[in-house]
Amino acid sequence: MKALIMAGGFGTRLRPLTVNVPNPMAPVGTIPMMEHVVGLLAHYGITDVTSLLYFQPEIIKNYFKDGSQFGVRMNYCLPDDDYGTAGAVRFALQNVGEPVIVISGDLVTDFNLEEAIDWHQKKQADATILLTRMENPLAYGIVITDDNGRIERFLEKPSWGEAFSDTINTGIYILEPAAINLIPGKTNFDFSQNLYPLMLSRQMGLYGEIMKGYWRDVGNVDEYHHVHVDLFEKKVALDLKMEIVRGEHATVYMGQNVQIAPDVQMHGTIILADDVIVESGTRLENVSVGHRGRIGHKCDLNNSVIWADCAVGNECVFSSATVCARNRIGHNVHLHDRVIISDDCVIGDSATVKTNIKVWPGKQVDDGAIVSASLVWGEKWNRELFTDSKITGLALTEVTPEMAVKVGSALGAFLGLGARVVTSRDGSDISRLLRRGLISGLLANGVHVSDLETMPVPVVRYGLRKDKFDAGVYVRHNPDDYRHIDIILFDGNGLDMPTSKLKKIERQYFGEDYERAPLDRIGHLDRPIRVMDNYREEFLLATDVELIRQAGFKIVIDHSNGASCQIFPTLFSLLGISATELNASLNPRKFSSSSEEQAQAIVQLAAITASLHADIGFHLNSAAEKLTVVDELGKPVDSQLLLLIVTELYLQVHRPKKIAVPVLASMGIEDIAKEYAVEVIRVSNDHRAMMDAHTRGGIDFVGGTKGGFIFPGFQMGADAMLGAVKILELMAKTRTRFGQLRQRHERYVRHSISVPCPWSKKGTVMRRLIVTSNDKQRQLIDGVRIFESDGWVLIAPDRARASFNIMAESRSREETIKLLDQYRSFVEESQTA
Repeated sequence: MKALIMAGGFGTRLRPLTVNVPNPMAPVGTIPMMEHVVGLLAHYGITDVTSLLYFQPEIIKNYFKDGSQFGVRMNYCLPDDDYGTAGAVRFALQNVGEPVIVISGDLVTDFNLEEAIDWHQKKQADATILLTRMENPLAYGIVITDDNGRIERFLEKPSWGEAFSDTINTGIYILEPAAINLIPGKTNFDFSQNLYPLMLSRQMGLYGEIMKGYWRDVGNVDEYHHVHVDLFEKKVALDLKMEIVRGEHATVYMGQNVQIAPDVQMHGTIILADDVIVESGTRLENVSVGHRGRIGHKCDLNNSVIWADCAVGNECVFSSATVCARNRIGHNVHLHDRVIISDDCVIGDSATVKTNIKVWPGKQVDDGAIVSASLVWGEKWNRELFTDSKITGLALTEVTPEMAVKVGSALGAFLGLGARVVTSRDGSDISRLLRRGLISGLLANGVHVSDLETMPVPVVRYGLRKDKFDAGVYVRHNPDDYRHIDIILFDGNGLDMPTSKLKKIERQYFGEDYERAPLDRIGHLDRPIRVMDNYREEFLLATDVELIRQAGFKIVIDHSNGASCQIFPTLFSLLGISATELNASLNPRKFSSSSEEQAQAIVQLAAITASLHADIGFHLNSAAEKLTVVDELGKPVDSQLLLLIVTELYLQVHRPKKIAVPVLASMGIEDIAKEYAVEVIRVSNDHRAMMDAHTRGGIDFVGGTKGGFIFPGFQMGADAMLGAVKILELMAKTRTRFGQLRQRHERYVRHSISVPCPWSKKGTVMRRLIVTSNDKQRQLIDGVRIFESDGWVLIAPDRARASFNIMAESRSREETIKLLDQYRSFVEESQTA
């Protein structure tokens, strides 16, 4: 059997560790990761190895040469273009007549490859993916197999709602020639997106084996830190090719010519490569020191990794630090948690480098200097920056002006010089402040900005769609919690930005490895004109103006001091609507409200609607995306009931073939659709999925569960202003009021709960849920929706919190509570199983 090592991409994921070396050459336990991989292959008798090279290929070739020193025959291949993961393998294996094992060069594993190959052969598989369990599977491809190991389904980098298992693709494949020959030559072709779906469609033997042992993809600096923690804690079995000395308090791996002073204290796992010197009075606990390293007197080093050719002065204190090659660290230097000192730096005496700081190559830190982060990122940003196309965090605590500049810079670096971006915000002063930070970051990276200032979100989407922009950014207070800020990113067509792009921006943000624009190419700032006027004009073209005018509606509308008050008064006049407007001025001090204030606003709206005998009352959130309705009797209509009523009205008038709703929408939708012979498509519980359903074609109406609707012909996203007018249009055409319809749809009983669950247990719970519900009717869209005798229950991991959300619906309160209790117990018990 041959082996092909994917020897890293273009060296960015691990920066600043790998500015001067390709990722596979970053040392783990003082030995390059790729050498560990080569050693694993050789250990199991796989000696015909081809390395597929990308970034700085000469470093890998000069290190391994012909491979004989490492017990293999090493050949090399450099692709002449980006052919994707599978396409690159095909490029390297022009003529193949035997099985091939494909493995990444920048991972750490101790899998038993002999067992994997035997399993592959027994199954007579065309391809076998080696699988493992992972606490947080979101960054990987999730794989679901049947009891025989045949792959049924997989998802590449899913959201929590799609994480139906904690079983992930390790990127280690055993491929037969039949699978390799499916890959077209010199074509961009990916394993997960192209080859494996093709094999499934042809019903070929695509299998997955869950491996025992250790595996970690060292894809970023956090993973690099964690793999050393695991090494120190003996969770991974690696051959470090050193003498092992086991003492009372420490296990010491010693290279040749190591000098350790007699009074040095050592605890945990200590790795000292050739020619290392550790001087007197020093304490080491879980430390790795590369070749020719020197540690001075009375140092205290904990959980730290030091690469080759470094000199550390006296009385230094390191805590979970990584010091790359050829650094000179002065006396009494303190490196705090997760500090990275890249290659060839000089850190002066008595300097302090604060938590999470990265010092890039060749920098000099003066004596006594304190290197402090402009922002210490919390756990949230280290885990995942974006959720549903937006960043959400506490205003001026988690989302700060400094962070806004950095987000703008990362977005600008992703888009490139000369790109065009639209920015806008809600009416608050905090949003104005943060938007200016975003604009600064964008301009500094050569991106041109068209700032719409205060504008409703639907108008921003409209402006993006009507002009040639590359992206849009909107800053607002979160509709559900006024203390939080949302930074929303749109694609150039006005849709929410897709996950594939967000991941690239996230890598720019955390990597910090991007250049500013040249001084003569910084971006310029302008303010577009007539966007609001154009929006109004097309709004009216999409509306049956004469019908609404003849109906003579009397309404009450609460603008929440948002920008819809700039749009609606003119429209009301043209539509002949008599409107009593509440909170109808932009007020930067009344930008948002607490949940209690929002509830009180609905109570006030209901009272005024009833007292004025209005036909209907509308409450718009400040960004004009979310709509709340009060009927003519002054009774509030909850969002699920609103969806049912609007859907019935729409089907009465338009008779579409297909509609789409989120997976957590009421089962009443199917009851209504059945009456009108309409097909219902369920989609994920997010706005992007709703927009995708609308833009794919064939879907005539998309209804949301949070007061948002997408009607055909004008907007591609939720627009509360259009939604309010379309509801009036439907009421006029059907001559119906909400109070007449609500009783019919109030027979469904819904409740929801949140069940705490650590992030590390979410994958386990989802895997058990998939297994135990296998014999039931279910939908796997966003979470797991299980159909019971008289209702359904949806169990989904919360995307932003350490919890599961459970929603149940039936036609009786008792059955609904029973379902909630049943699956609450299941989630709780699965965490301890």
